[in-house]
Amino acid sequence: MSSQELVTLNVGGKIFTTRFSTIKQFPACRLTRMIDGRDEEFKMIGGQIFVDRDGVLFSFILDFLRTHQLLLPTDFSDHLRLQREALFYELDPLVDLLNQEHLLQPRPAIVEVHFLSRNTQAFFRVFGSCSKTIERLTGRITVFIEQPSALTWSRNSFPPQMTLLPLPPQTPSYHDLVFQCGYDSTTDNQTGVRYVSIKPDNRKLANGTNVLGLLIDALLMEGFHLVSARTLSSEDKSECYCFERIKRPEALTMNKTLKPETTITSEQSQKKK
Repeated sequence: MSSQELVTLNVGGKIFTTRFSTIKQFPACRLTRMIDGRDEEFKMIGGQIFVDRDGVLFSFILDFLRTHQLLLPTDFSDHLRLQREALFYELDPLVDLLNQEHLLQPRPAIVEVHFLSRNTQAFFRVFGSCSKTIERLTGRITVFIEQPSALTWSRNSFPPQMTLLPLPPQTPSYHDLVFQCGYDSTTDNQTGVRYVSIKPDNRKLANGTNVLGLLIDALLMEGFHLVSARTLSSEDKSECYCFERIKRPEALTMNKTLKPETTITSEQSQKKK
């Protein structure tokens, strides 16, 4: 690559080097006029074009020129200043994306785990603000129910042979799931056991406290962190755990149907005359 294919910009004391072709993708942009020498406010000095603007924000401008996408850090808060810089450089496609500020803001995902322990049984209900989180958890949780084996020929056989029937947790809606574990008393005074297994651990557990620990570990692995824990009822041991995860905003892509404006050369303007 020859040096003639590159341009160096000094923006507020920060040095940026890029291809001419990267900037000239947007002929109507003020940067194109800078490097073409058509903007008298900016001159080439010592092989660099000095621009008295914010160099930190210009890094986002240049990233957009290279990728045609706008992807900002989660903690970015200078949307208005970046929009002002985009207006200064007359980069209309970037201005349009910045006008969609509500899409650029990070949004928290909330999960609440309600845990009820009663005698030998434990009940779980998980609420999620994001349906995809509930969908992923549903795919990781399996409830196993004991039932008599088909190989048990006589009711008088003791102990009866049991098999485990795998079932998914119940999903009353896209935003919650329900399951339970522990020991159930059946109508014929036999005791059945409900086990819960949560991937990737895969152990089959009947103790509610142990299952709660696995569920919390699963949420932590999904990037959530515990925000609060409170006891709803001490008599029934009813507890609520609240988790939060900051969802990173997705990259906004420039509308490809919008073609950059074409510049009018001096020869074309003479022909029009």
